[in-house]
Amino acid sequence: MRLSTKDFDLDSAFEAEFLEIDPALLARVGENRARVLSALTDRPVYGVNTGMGRLAGVALDTPEAHQRNLLIGRAVGGPPWLSAGEVRRLLLVRLRDLLAPEAGASPELVTFLVDRLNEGFTPAVPRTGLGSAGEIIPLAHAFQTFLGIGTVLVDGVETPASEVLAKPYEPGLKEGATLIQGSPLAETLAAFALVEVRRLVSSQTLAAAIAIDVLGAPQAVYRPSLAGDDQVLRTVLLEVSGLIRGSVERPEVVQAPVSVRVAPRAIAHLTRVADELDEALRRSMPTDSPSFLDGEFVSTTGFHAVELGLRMDAVTAALVHLGEVSVQRMHRLLDERFSGLPAQLTPTPGPQAGLVPLHKRAAGELHALRRLATPATVGSADTSAGQEDVQAFAWAAGNQLRDACARMSAITACELIAGSQARWLASGEGAPGLRAAYGRLRTLVPPVVADRSLGPEVTTLVSALRNGFPLGTGSPARAGSPPG
Repeated sequence: MRLSTKDFDLDSAFEAEFLEIDPALLARVGENRARVLSALTDRPVYGVNTGMGRLAGVALDTPEAHQRNLLIGRAVGGPPWLSAGEVRRLLLVRLRDLLAPEAGASPELVTFLVDRLNEGFTPAVPRTGLGSAGEIIPLAHAFQTFLGIGTVLVDGVETPASEVLAKPYEPGLKEGATLIQGSPLAETLAAFALVEVRRLVSSQTLAAAIAIDVLGAPQAVYRPSLAGDDQVLRTVLLEVSGLIRGSVERPEVVQAPVSVRVAPRAIAHLTRVADELDEALRRSMPTDSPSFLDGEFVSTTGFHAVELGLRMDAVTAALVHLGEVSVQRMHRLLDERFSGLPAQLTPTPGPQAGLVPLHKRAAGELHALRRLATPATVGSADTSAGQEDVQAFAWAAGNQLRDACARMSAITACELIAGSQARWLASGEGAPGLRAAYGRLRTLVPPVVADRSLGPEVTTLVSALRNGFPLGTGSPARAGSPPG
């Protein structure tokens, strides 16, 4: 893939086997670099010829050495490390930032970074324990490896960077400071989470439709016209009503349980907050500090990714609610009073436990999911002698959202297995729009004729869902980076 503009598509670059910089773009980078260097005079420029944080007022006699030190002394993190996929995305976000005119990075640094991406170079970047106002700790770990210092992962094994890097890079003026500014880690975690959330929206839509189908629930409540002006809810109702069209309503069911009726509304809310996160992620702004703008160096607040953090917290909260709806709906499937099927979805209730243990797994996942609902962006503390007295903790919100997606994937897999089992026990083939999904589910998880260990099959289905296994919802997840 040839990169010819600073605003290249991150998803396409992530998937590309080989990256190259258009010579014209590299020339523009060089011109920007020359302007930055010519503007560097004896006046204080934060992080270039001064210290950082509380020591910003300290003038430096050797600013070149300072750029190295910025990448070394701040690397105080440790495992667990980001996955190789997450590190690649982080490096791509940093490359995008380096190509911006206000960064003033050199063509040599840009080329060095592209070469590392093409080699699959994977710095060991900490996932947790990052208490700075921005992301200087993980970014110091990421980019001190360019100096041949620190640790990289080779097939998952921690290896000294000096053993992997043939020729280290020597950062020029301002480049060390630029490499540790902004919040590329928060952006990376948000991008990965969004891919999983879109897939959860799709699989939860299917789970809701299956529950409606096998319970024989009244379908009038799913009319798209009931959405009013809410176009997001209307879209979900259109999809659900399409999937259940032709499903047989049971005349004795006057009104389905709340968890069955409100499923589209819960899915629509998750879709809405995910769209808002996506919009925030795509919003462009200077991330370097100081940025070179209008011929002068200006401190910025691009490191404070509070919007990404708060929006990821909102998506996590929406997942928790959807998880509660899903687990309750699954419980109704197991109850013969609601389903009209054999108790606990087993052909022989009593001698066989059926799928009640599977519901207990889902309840355990929900318990863990609820623990993630506390906003990660809450809890600032004084650091750097009071200079850094507020943190966004957006990276923590990203980690919580990642964990929430994993819990929600397990819950969804449990409900889909229950729904598939219910259709197997019920008479008829179900709604025409769901028959392909039933077939695919039975391929992965055959009907439970007698009790067996379902744990491995839950894992298999979770993996299939997370990798975009087509279950026939008619609404594939949007394109994006695969889970790391």
